Formats: sequence, structure tokens, C-alpha cells
Amino acid sequence: MDVLQLDVSGRPQAWISTREAAVIYACDGVAWTLGDTFHVLRGGTQRVTGLQSRIEVHPIVAVRGAIPTRAWHTTPALTNPKLFARDRHFCAYCGGRFVEDDLTREHIVPTSRGGTDSWMNCITACRSCNGRKGNRVPEEAHMTLLYLPYTPSLHEDMILRGRRILADQMDFLLASVPRSSRLHA
Repeated sequence: MDVLQLDVSGRPQAWISTREAAVIYACDGVAWTLGDTFHVLRGGTQRVTGLQSRIEVHPIVAVRGAIPTRAWHTTPALTNPKLFARDRHFCAYCGGRFVEDDLTREHIVPTSRGGTDSWMNCITACRSCNGRKGNRVPEEAHMTLLYLPYTPSLHEDMILRGRRILADQMDFLLASVPRSSRLHA
């Protein structure tokens, strides 16, 4: 299981391993934590006290330090797995639900016609619908979009990255996701 790393203000920064989190704990870099301990790392035995060292890792760890304001305003990277997760593996044209191998990144306005490779111009489509639409806009192909694209927030992006997310982590992330998001459905 990975740890959700936040900045000190509570903004998600990254998914890190428990060992990476342990380094932050050991360097006194943890500002605060959320959730119950889910992993304990044990070290050596101290000669003087005879006690074994241990670090209890929480699922959510906020790190000390400056808050990078630019990171909050950047658009999440667009990848097929995140796009398909955003659209819940449903084709935007026929409404069918498909496995990832049967889906494609569909550009509403084809890139060859000036469309961008962006969250707002891309939707999930099955291979059949993508082939039928071809190098046309939906209106020209007489195809209707069943849902509209949107750019995920930073919190949504952390969910879309496809990791196994613990309940504490999901609750934290979903608390900042708009109720209108498909991730609530």
C-alpha cells in the first residue's frame, strides 16, 4: 500500500511507498498525519535501552516545508488509464462499458483538424465508435456525446492514478471532489 503525501496545507503531492514515508518520519519531516497506523517498520535494537526502533506509518502524511503554489494550478497529465477511469470505462457515443483494451482516446475535434490533445477535447470511446466517427466531429458523423469531458482537479487526479486506495485516503480525497464528479457515482 502507498501513502498519500500532502503538503502542510493538505494539498495532495504524490503517492509514496511506506519506505519513502519512513524516511520523512525519521528526518522529522512529518507535520501531521491522518488515519490509523497501517504499517509498522522495525529497526535495530538500541544498546542502552534495549528497545527496538519502530516507525508507525499512517495512510496520509503531511510534510513540513514551503507550499509550492504553482503545483496547485497545473493541469493533471492526460493518460489513457486516467481518461478511461474518469469516464468510468463507458463509451461516450454508444454508452457501453468496456475493458481497457477495447477502449480508445477519442478526440472530439480531431487533432488533424486543429483539436487539442487535452482533457476538454478527449473522451473515452470503444474501438467501433471511434472507427465509425473517423476524422469527423460528432455532428458530421451524426453521433451524440452521452457525457461531456472535464479537467479533473488535483484530488480527482490522485484517485484516477489507479492505485489501491485505502478508505481513509479515499475519504480524504473525495471530500474535496465536487459532488457533480463522475467519481462520486
